[in-house]
Amino acid sequence: NAPAAKTTAQQWQQSIKTDDFPQYTSEYPLADALYNLALEEARRAVEPDSTLRTGKEWAGVWTRDVSYSILLAQATLQPRSAMKSLLRKVSAEGLIIQDTGTGGAYPCSTDRVVWAVAAWEVYKVTGDEAWLRQVYPVIKKSLEEDAQNAYNPATGLVRGESSFLDWREQTYPRWMQPVDIYQSENLGTNAVHFQANTVLALMARQLGEAAVAARHEQAAGAIKQAINQHLWLEKAGYYGQYRYGRVFPVVSPRAEALGEALSVYFGVADAARAKTVVEKTPTVPFGIPCIYPQIPGIPPYHNDAVWPFVQSFWALAAAKAGNEASLTESMAAVYRPAALFLTNKENFVASNGDFAGTQVNSSNMLWSLSGSLGLVYKVLFGMHYETDRLVFQPFVPQAFKGTRKLTNFKYRQAVLNIEMTGYGNEIQEITLDGQPLAGAAVPATLTGPHALRITLKSQAPAAAKTNRVANLYSPETPQVTFANSQLSWAAIKDAQTYRVLKNGQPVSTGGALTYAVPAGPYAEYQVLAIDSKGLESFASEPLPVGAPATEVQLETLAPAAAYAYKGFSGKGFVE
Repeated sequence: NAPAAKTTAQQWQQSIKTDDFPQYTSEYPLADALYNLALEEARRAVEPDSTLRTGKEWAGVWTRDVSYSILLAQATLQPRSAMKSLLRKVSAEGLIIQDTGTGGAYPCSTDRVVWAVAAWEVYKVTGDEAWLRQVYPVIKKSLEEDAQNAYNPATGLVRGESSFLDWREQTYPRWMQPVDIYQSENLGTNAVHFQANTVLALMARQLGEAAVAARHEQAAGAIKQAINQHLWLEKAGYYGQYRYGRVFPVVSPRAEALGEALSVYFGVADAARAKTVVEKTPTVPFGIPCIYPQIPGIPPYHNDAVWPFVQSFWALAAAKAGNEASLTESMAAVYRPAALFLTNKENFVASNGDFAGTQVNSSNMLWSLSGSLGLVYKVLFGMHYETDRLVFQPFVPQAFKGTRKLTNFKYRQAVLNIEMTGYGNEIQEITLDGQPLAGAAVPATLTGPHALRITLKSQAPAAAKTNRVANLYSPETPQVTFANSQLSWAAIKDAQTYRVLKNGQPVSTGGALTYAVPAGPYAEYQVLAIDSKGLESFASEPLPVGAPATEVQLETLAPAAAYAYKGFSGKGFVE
């Protein structure tokens, strides 16, 4: 791991050639310089073998990092390197590689399928039919494996660790072991699986595989319905972090920034919920933290941290929901650290905005620089790829109003020189070579150089709020013991009340540090600490009380497996 250095460069001047990339100019010299910085770092990220390096301190291609980077900008900017990088993450068995995560990664971590969403983005950008046929079987086989290993038929949700939040105690209670993390059902990971199934269905339709398409449309619909049923927090107005526990799971009411953003961006949330999520999800002065509230006693990395790539997805969510205030905040939260540190850092401390206080960090971070570029391509100019056209849905906050140009922008066999004036998210006029452009969409059949002009209406969207809050910490998780028919726990700092759960349901709330357990059948008890602001700790480790549930030794009913494995109890195990 690379400890964060305390300083970065004092100045930045472009030193490598990037004029073959799209060139951006506006009335904001700082924003233009940050775009050029991101272009230069994007070029530096290309390894000698043309794959995309994860960061200055992180060599090689990582599945989720490269996939999110491709979605944000690299499919647009460097599609051939994107293709090569994605293929680097396919196993000899033709499966997407889950390369980092708790408990040896797969299946404790199951967010590898964001690869599918990135592969589809590359296809929409390039129109490369051979690419589509190459990636389709990989995605199909990987999702079939996931359906067996990670899909929970009881809830309709997908099991596995939070997407990218893969450092256990940084986002999970300390009592959770790898098996507990595997059994949990996280918002971001489920949003990714919804989109991966949606993408596979679209690929199957494109390739004439109607039965496969129908199956995965149904799978996507089931995951979407389950997220909205099991993870939506009506009172809070956003989704919960994950379901966790053992026999009787409960929902963590923490906000999980990437999951909230992807739920809006991918369309898990309907239009009304999308607006609410963007308005109500807590943000702090330096941006949207990975989770909120923070976990006490855990140093900044995923906990108590803002990650620029997540902030960029939050910007995409804000743009989709039509929330100008949120979008302006997000652009500022991406631009500020890049301008201050003169590189696109991996993360920084949520409470003070400094990169130096995090556990691990890197400059020239692929997904951070891609997020900065994505603000120009996908937010300001609002470019959204479809299989046969490039659609423009610009959103320029009033704080960034004016004239801007994006020249030498390559789309299939065309080169676009784009000029846009005004602000807001409604187009007054859009022309291609002086002629009105139907549907604000450039057809994929266009060839050669063309001039595109966009005039925005310069009307602010309907006013919408953001939920800017102080960067607060929840109480510590209680540690509960059981003796003499009584639960007991030590007082937790700043806790005002304690909620006792029996089989996942509240049975008592008060200031006492004990709870008398009535006689009865087997039950699991947990305790949460709640402070004066209503912030909740994680639920304590489930504590079984009463006669144990019936256990059946399966190896007495079926032949034990003959593998030379160790670490099991009893007389063997069933494969």
